[in-house]
Amino acid sequence: MIVTQRTVAAFLTPEGFSQPSVSAVLREGSAFSEAGRYAVHALSSRGARRRTPYGSRPTRVGEPVLLVPGFLAGDTSLGPMSRSLRHQGFRTYRADIRANVGCTLAAAAQLEERLEELSQRRGSRVRIVGHSLGGMLARGLAARRPDLIHGIVSMGSPILAPGAVHGVLAWDADILTRLARAGFGVMSEDCVGGSCARMSFEETQRPLDPEVGFTAIYSRRDGIVDWKACIDPGAEAVEVPTSHVGMAFDPLVFDVVRAALDGQQVTRASRAAAQSESVQLRPVANR
Repeated sequence: MIVTQRTVAAFLTPEGFSQPSVSAVLREGSAFSEAGRYAVHALSSRGARRRTPYGSRPTRVGEPVLLVPGFLAGDTSLGPMSRSLRHQGFRTYRADIRANVGCTLAAAAQLEERLEELSQRRGSRVRIVGHSLGGMLARGLAARRPDLIHGIVSMGSPILAPGAVHGVLAWDADILTRLARAGFGVMSEDCVGGSCARMSFEETQRPLDPEVGFTAIYSRRDGIVDWKACIDPGAEAVEVPTSHVGMAFDPLVFDVVRAALDGQQVTRASRAAAQSESVQLRPVANR
C-alpha cells in the first residue's frame, strides 16, 4: 500500500526523509517479544508490591505527567506505562482520548484544555509523554503553551516528517477521509493535506522555550515511521531497540522514559538554583 499525494501532502515529507519500505513492517514482529518482556515485568512488579509492607506507598515525585496515545490508539494503549510510572512515584493522567483519530488541531485544542485543568488542579506545570502522533501533539503544544508545560518525551514521533510513515497508516488515513466525504467520521482531507495539516506541522517546527525539557526516543527497528524523522534537533535523542508499537509497553522504554523525566527535573532544579545564586550575588546599587 502506497501513500498517495491525494491523501498526504508532499510538504509533510521534506527532502531527506522517506516512507519505510513495504517489508519494513516485518520488524514490528519484535512487538511479541517486547510484550513478553512486559508480562515478566508485570509479574515481577506484582510480586514486589505484595512484599511491600501494607500501607506504604512510593513517594510522589515531580509534576503531573500526561500520557498521550498514538494514531488510532486510545488511553488504554499507554496503561502499562502509566502503571509502571505510578509504581515509581509519578502522578500520571489520561488524555481522555478513546481513539486518536481526526483533526490534529481539534485534538491539540482538547489536550490544551486538559493541560489547563491539570495545571490548575495541581498548581504546577505538566509534563507530557506522547507515543507517535501523541508526541507530535505534545511538541506543538510545548511550543504554543510553555506556561503549561515543563517537559515532553516523544516516542517514535516523526516530528520532522509526519508523512514519512508506512503505507498501512496512509491507507488508514485514506479510509478515514473517504468516510468523512460520505458524511461519516471526523478526519477531512484538509487534516492530512490542506491548511489544517500545514498549520499543525508548522507548529511542531517552532522553537521551544529553553525551560521546556525535550527527550526524543527513537528506534532504528521502527517499521512504521522513518526513524530519522523522530530526532528533533532541539531534543535529547535516545535510541531504544524496540518496535514502533512496542514502545507503548516495552519495560526497556519505561526505564528510558523514567530517566528522561528524572533528568528533566534535575536540570530544571539546577537552573533554578543557579538563578537563585545569581540573584543573591548581584551587587546592590547605592542609594
